[in-house]
Amino acid sequence: MSLIFHWFLPTNGDSRHVVGGGHGTPATAFGRNRPPTVAYLSQIARAAEDLGFVGALTPTGAWCEDAWLTTAMVSRHTERLKFLVAFRPGFVSPTLAAQMASTFQRQTGGRLLLNVVTGGESHEQRAYGDFLDKDARYRRTGEFLQIVRDLWEGKTVDLSGEHLQVEDARLARVPDPVPEVYFGGSSPIAGEIAARHVDVYLTWGEPPAQVAEKIAWVRGLAAKEGRTVRFGIRLHVITRDTAEQAWTEADKLLDGFDPVTVKSVQAGLARSESEGQRRMLALHGGSREDLEIHPNLWAGIGLVRGGAGTALVGSHDEVAERIKEYHALGIDEFVLSGYPHLEEAYWFGEGVLPRLAAQGLWQHPFAPTTASAAQVPFTS
Repeated sequence: MSLIFHWFLPTNGDSRHVVGGGHGTPATAFGRNRPPTVAYLSQIARAAEDLGFVGALTPTGAWCEDAWLTTAMVSRHTERLKFLVAFRPGFVSPTLAAQMASTFQRQTGGRLLLNVVTGGESHEQRAYGDFLDKDARYRRTGEFLQIVRDLWEGKTVDLSGEHLQVEDARLARVPDPVPEVYFGGSSPIAGEIAARHVDVYLTWGEPPAQVAEKIAWVRGLAAKEGRTVRFGIRLHVITRDTAEQAWTEADKLLDGFDPVTVKSVQAGLARSESEGQRRMLALHGGSREDLEIHPNLWAGIGLVRGGAGTALVGSHDEVAERIKEYHALGIDEFVLSGYPHLEEAYWFGEGVLPRLAAQGLWQHPFAPTTASAAQVPFTS
């Protein structure tokens, strides 16, 4: 099976510096360097498509543009790229969400993937009118996915749950194909929801030993449900022709972290209810020292950004080796990003993907009309 790579659409803005935001923290001023216009995001999307990325993740929250609307507009400027749309179940009815997904599939030729985000921050959820606590939000997510999946199968759904209730719900037209559901979460109840309902379990970029534990945990829970789940990982990436060049770029990003901003962001993230965010914070402890927490795995991004806070840093060969290391654990999909997202897509697509292709681990998922740079032979 060919490895699957996704890129990221920075709907909170882009820059040559790290753009913060997420988990209740606002986007930093750097996000204004390259505003998230449809024109710019379409540039990134077209580059990702040409290079061989299967899809592009869009985030959700008050700190970024709406994912549904943005991807619907960007989809008109691409042909094959899929969109991994992040959305929160508590903000829209399950029947409407199922209908929206079905419409998206028809209007884009089947290019929707869904990233279900339960929401780890109560104060942010309350701003949207959602006053459930964290565990209740996860239980609601389970009911939501049960309804949506039944609707996608063409069933008429009646459900009176703890949090959701629908009566005689059905879709006039079911999606074809049915969108795959991606989901992440590190708390015990998150594992239960993943085991019952999702296609791909996503983890943030923790060291391999911790990722292996998560995979074994979710895989075991899914087996009890009579299901199998695929696994993906969310990482940033800084890859260059030499390791020295890559680490120089990482140092440039670190030099751009204002101490006051780091302190403010870390204080905000410390209040997070997310177990995954807690695990991210533990990787660096708020310190600029000892940020390489595993060979070529750098925790510096997490000093100023919520959510995914680690990056693969190194030469193209080194980054390819780290990808192989995660793949050996059971990771088949990689959701990547880098600052700025347009340029870093090319660094990875032209530097790392050909090396994985040469080893039989990856092949271009599309049939480009012109030769992709990712197919050009390379020399070590």
